[in-house]
Amino acid sequence: MTETPWQAVALRCYRSEGRHYHTEHHIRAMLSLFAPVRHEAHDAQALEAAIWFHDAVYDPKADDNEARSAALAREQLVLAAWPLDRVERVCTLIEYTATHDIPPGDVDAALLMDLDLSILGAPPATYDAYTTQIRAEYAHVPDPAFKAGRLGFIRHMQARSHIYQTHTFRARFETRARANLAREAQTLGEPDAAGA
Repeated sequence: MTETPWQAVALRCYRSEGRHYHTEHHIRAMLSLFAPVRHEAHDAQALEAAIWFHDAVYDPKADDNEARSAALAREQLVLAAWPLDRVERVCTLIEYTATHDIPPGDVDAALLMDLDLSILGAPPATYDAYTTQIRAEYAHVPDPAFKAGRLGFIRHMQARSHIYQTHTFRARFETRARANLAREAQTLGEPDAAGA
């Protein structure tokens, strides 16, 4: 399939050096999972664009990747003559991925978060590959700091009443995601992770 000019810009970002997990494969996997639930979206076009751009800017040493990704999306979609209200909606969706915390009732945001976190519910071998790729992206971070940060993320996910916001993704991924997170926490040295 031929990409639009704005999709081509996004792809160049995902194909840049230094990426291990946040690559074109991540986007293609999300788009593949989105296809069968596309009908659930309120604005499927905006949600698809948010998928394409949500990790377009990815610098593991920076803390403003989501804002910069949204800015790139805004620039490219304005050039593509998208309506400004839809462009802003795309940017809002992208910015939600900074924390994965969203307002209640926002179906498109819920779908985007679930798509982005779907890797947590992958089969164990795929999940382990993902954690290896994430570690490679943060190779500049010493082990103790990386482990602490990763355990913080795991605890944040485990503390949620549901990792996944939508019934579709919850039914498909929730149980395995919790098992993967507990297993990773144990690997990182969390003594009571198995009972979490």
